Amino acid sequence: MLQIDSLILITGVLLLLGIASSKFSARLGVPVLVLFLGLGMLAGSEGIGGIEFENYELAHAIGTVALALILFDGGLSTSLAAVRSAWKPSVVLATWGVLVTSVVTGLGAAWILNIPLIEGMLLGSIVGSTDAAAVFAVLRSGGVHLQKRLTSILEIESASNDPMAIFLTIGLIEVVTGQMEFGPELLGLFASQMFFGALVGLAIGFLTVWIVNHINLEVAGMYPVLVCACALFAFGLAALIGGSGFLATYLAGLIIGNSSIVFKRGILGFHDAGAWLGQIAMFVVLGLLIFPHQLIAVTGRGLLVALVLIFVARPVAVLLSVFMFRFNWRELVFLSWVGLKGAVPITLSIFPLLFGVPNAKLIFDVVFFIVVISAAAQGWSLPYLARWLGLEIPAPPQAPVTLELSSLRHIEGDIVDFTITDDSRAAGKLVRELALPEGVVIAIVARDQKLIPPQGSTRIEPGDHVILVMHPERRALVNRVFARKDVTRLDLPEHLEFPLRASTTVGELEEFYGINLNAPSSTTLDQVLRDHLGNDTLSLGACVAFGPIKLSVRTLNPGGVIERVGLEILSNGSASQSA
Repeated sequence: MLQIDSLILITGVLLLLGIASSKFSARLGVPVLVLFLGLGMLAGSEGIGGIEFENYELAHAIGTVALALILFDGGLSTSLAAVRSAWKPSVVLATWGVLVTSVVTGLGAAWILNIPLIEGMLLGSIVGSTDAAAVFAVLRSGGVHLQKRLTSILEIESASNDPMAIFLTIGLIEVVTGQMEFGPELLGLFASQMFFGALVGLAIGFLTVWIVNHINLEVAGMYPVLVCACALFAFGLAALIGGSGFLATYLAGLIIGNSSIVFKRGILGFHDAGAWLGQIAMFVVLGLLIFPHQLIAVTGRGLLVALVLIFVARPVAVLLSVFMFRFNWRELVFLSWVGLKGAVPITLSIFPLLFGVPNAKLIFDVVFFIVVISAAAQGWSLPYLARWLGLEIPAPPQAPVTLELSSLRHIEGDIVDFTITDDSRAAGKLVRELALPEGVVIAIVARDQKLIPPQGSTRIEPGDHVILVMHPERRALVNRVFARKDVTRLDLPEHLEFPLRASTTVGELEEFYGINLNAPSSTTLDQVLRDHLGNDTLSLGACVAFGPIKLSVRTLNPGGVIERVGLEILSNGSASQSA
């Protein structure tokens, strides 16, 4: 067999084992990266695979490309709504928090490992960031759903703190190797990395959106490749002019993911798969670099450094970063424990080896040990801690299937399949009683082995699959209609108007959306507006506020009959209360 044939066979086997281990990790509650690393070690020269691999330059190259794809996918999946709701504490944690974590860990590492302080700080910088994929994979596998504010903070912090850790690592390596002075020159590097990285990332992000929407490719499968090429271009251009390529790819992904683009779901799916492939490849390759007998020699010291990081550095960083944002003690405890390490630290630990930093091999082995301990101990306990602290909330209603209306032109619409349970608000209701917003159509009802064309008199039964066609902006309202009856909070975007049929009754509005207008339940929204506005002042655009809710006339036919009513949430915090 030719060498390339053997390499392809080995790659296929490792990928299959990596995917299988991801299923296994979900059942055990252990982060998948731990199993990926273990798989690489088993395949290595001291494992059953016997693969000889000690090429740090190749490992660094694979890790850099994989990290760029992972950060780009992180940007694509980060919503601007989450950024707006929690950007202040998240940004502080992602910058100042990483710095504090690095310094405290570095002080402990220098003393425990008996190495110079600057090398200890380098080790602290390498393990300073939190891994987004590890955090949310553990929470999802444990079936844990957190409060929206806490989820947003974790999402933004863990997705955006990598550039800071990468900068600190590169900067300290240049200081250790004598290429740069510690002080103003290091601050200048930070400024240039952040400025040019942000500039390139934002520019390429907006440019990519414009290109994708105007290029009119005949093959739909080329759109994800085009976007991937733009992401890699952003990384390379930023690095070329002295900026952070990792920050550039993340910001480019953030812009693209929150823009309206052609073939969006296909693009997101492609890059999600690419990020997973990158993680598998990176962790298996890095696992090959580890020699288990060398880890035994650093077990005691590595454990001590890991304890400093987990029980001292991260809690101190959290307290010094978010104390002014009014978190309660339960949230502070949880944020302090959610410091899982993942892809970035292990990849960064190769940098000292490439640049000839003293004690580089010791740093590499200790970082590897810290990541495994952090991921295993914190990852396993995270779901239980969230429940013990009372931070878990009921899972929101989720459609089991969401399909895209595939088009190479702009058609903003989703096909969504909801499974009706016994405790669903829609169970037992007629279609005409569901108070669905305008722009939402029930396309078909699947019951047992039958497809039922829906009519107003069609009754929705438990076990049905209700398939709807809707504008994406209507999703929050529709989720509420099909939610469980015990979900009482109205979680809708503020100051975004949703259209409802004027024939919707006050009782339906209260039952499905938790909004009380203090009127008889049989009264229609048409009548409510007429009672408050009067026929003389009834006109298109006329509105009435009911506490945190505003109703307005959206459509008025020539006969003066209101056909559509706009519903706007003025204050989400009290939207579920009586108006």
